[in-house]
Amino acid sequence: MSDLLKIKLTIANRVYPLSVAPEQEASLRASAKKIETTILQLEKNYAVRDKQDVLAMCALQYAAQLEQLKAKDAPKNDDNHEKVSELINMIDVHLAAY
Repeated sequence: MSDLLKIKLTIANRVYPLSVAPEQEASLRASAKKIETTILQLEKNYAVRDKQDVLAMCALQYAAQLEQLKAKDAPKNDDNHEKVSELINMIDVHLAAY
């Protein structure tokens, strides 16, 4: 027996039937709604002739946001790596004493 839900999401006037895990449904519906909102904003603010152009700009916008978030997290990851290296060195020094 399958635990997947069958849902339909509409993006850019197209219906996409999906089979998803129940815990994914809410985030997928919210994502589709956010995409639709972005499409409407782009169509309102720019003279766009083709839905594909709007979808490409929407994808670019979300990819850019993701890259900005990754860039913000990069220094944290570097700090964590440095701390772990320091701890490893301390352990090595301690073990070498025995």
